[in-house]
Amino acid sequence: MTAAWLGGASYLIGLLGYTGSLRRLGVSPYLRWITAMLLQILLLYGAAMLGQLRLGIYGVTGLGVILWGTWQILGLFHRGSLPFEGIHLFDFWMLGLGGAMVEVLARSPLVHYDNFSHWAVMVKFLVFSGHLPAATDHLISFTSYPPATALFITQFVTWVGFSEGAMLVAQFLLIWAAAYAVFAVLRDRTRALTTMILCFTIAGSLVFNVAIRLNNLLVDYVLPILTVAALAGIFAYRTRPWLLCGHVAVFSAALLLVKNSATFFVVVIAGAFLVTLLKTNRTRWALPGNLLRFAGTMGVASLPFLLWQWHVHATFTVSKHEISAQAYRHQLTSESPATILKIARKFGEQILNPQSLSTQGILLLNLLLVGAWVVIRLGKRRRNPLLKTAGWLDGMFGLYYLSLLGMYVLSMPYAEAILLDGFERYMGSVVILGLYLGAMVFVRVLDATFYEQNFEKRNSRSFATIMSKNAYQLSTLVAGFFAITLMYSEITGTNFTNRMNQQTLPLQLQRCSRPWTHLNHRKVLVVDPHATDVNDYYAGYAARYYYFTDRAVGQENFMVSPAAFRQIVQQYDYVVIPEFHRTFTVLTQKVYHQRVITGLYRVTPQRLLRQR
Repeated sequence: MTAAWLGGASYLIGLLGYTGSLRRLGVSPYLRWITAMLLQILLLYGAAMLGQLRLGIYGVTGLGVILWGTWQILGLFHRGSLPFEGIHLFDFWMLGLGGAMVEVLARSPLVHYDNFSHWAVMVKFLVFSGHLPAATDHLISFTSYPPATALFITQFVTWVGFSEGAMLVAQFLLIWAAAYAVFAVLRDRTRALTTMILCFTIAGSLVFNVAIRLNNLLVDYVLPILTVAALAGIFAYRTRPWLLCGHVAVFSAALLLVKNSATFFVVVIAGAFLVTLLKTNRTRWALPGNLLRFAGTMGVASLPFLLWQWHVHATFTVSKHEISAQAYRHQLTSESPATILKIARKFGEQILNPQSLSTQGILLLNLLLVGAWVVIRLGKRRRNPLLKTAGWLDGMFGLYYLSLLGMYVLSMPYAEAILLDGFERYMGSVVILGLYLGAMVFVRVLDATFYEQNFEKRNSRSFATIMSKNAYQLSTLVAGFFAITLMYSEITGTNFTNRMNQQTLPLQLQRCSRPWTHLNHRKVLVVDPHATDVNDYYAGYAARYYYFTDRAVGQENFMVSPAAFRQIVQQYDYVVIPEFHRTFTVLTQKVYHQRVITGLYRVTPQRLLRQR
């Protein structure tokens, strides 16, 4: 425990060194945390590509500690000090409820299937092997998936200690730092109403993340929240072109290294970046320079991803879900027009389904934006961009629908595509992005409607009438109430999920034995009485992660003769029985003359030896 606290303090001091340096370079105080994290990810990525991940972790964190120490020493001589930004209402909300979520996640197990098929096993591999997967490392199945979040989590757990809770806390810190960036768009951060609306947005966005929640390492929430932070930075740096270019390069490069599907979100960032550049200086001579800045920035941002693509092609002969025109062309030619039409029809039915959470979110967002536009346009007699914002967001949703349909047709096997596997999870990402964008535009518009536009003169009397003051106070209370309630609901929901998951396979494995942390090739048989866990490879993937071996499989059916049963068991080095399996127990009594119920057993020619 002491080592974990010391390691955590070292990591925090290193992070503070980066944030302090970025602030002195002009980075917004609300973007400094996420910018520092993404910058460290890119540095770690460079070290990992050079085969020096462990050295990179110590070097990157050590550099941060040196920077922190340097600024502390300079501060003693009153040099390099930073202005105090003040503490606002949203800071208390972020710290209080964020801390409560950290406490819950630190005690949460991993249960979701995809944690064991890739995300968690990738982190465990990086932590205990110290390098990126090679062609001989068959433990990692999805070798084309970029490693950005895994590298960040690996850095964190290297210092605080490896555990499932620590991995979840690391990813949440990344998410929370990105969410904090939305406050950079506020015109006046002392106004309780606008800040509580953004807090409400953060909490409300988790409703559309319900398919995976925060107690999983999947990146479906990471993608949109990093995009939101990138767009908030584009707005904050719109009059500072060089800082703007550096910001876009860092965020776009990091996003492309999160997941292959991040391309759509980077396109959104690139579009906002280009529009901002063209709006900054509209003279005829500025156009070539701005286009050159745009091309150079996006070119630099794409280099780490292109390097990753080269690494995948050079290292692995075959890689699941890699970006390959040849693979897409092969799948497209292998599917008949009738098959593609059937998938498209199913896709259209799901979009128009009123029970679809993503469809409900899109309709609700449009209703809120159009409704607010009408109220402000008619009530305040003011022109505002909310209707235009709704149109832009609908266009974004439409493009995402097309890209998602293309993924089902080009990348997924027909059996999964026809079921629209993961539809709500994938659509939840773009709905979350739209929700944040709508909220950021709305709070800007709302602030512009306030009676007093001089920030220095705003106080408790800065209202046109007593009725408007009462409406402001009531709206603030309502927004604050729902911001706290929805976040508290997420916390209690995660707690409830943890309690309900006590009898799931991953936790049963934890009760059977200690986890293995040495990469091995031992053959492990998981005796699982649930056929679904075996048929969808859940049992095998969970055991591969827990026992850190690439040769773990699950089996449910043991309706065989005693001789055949002995032959099956003797093929393995270990047998794990997470839950009582009647057939396996009866045959063990007949063949080995011993009674086994649950636990981990080493296979010998004469018997099964219980392992502690």
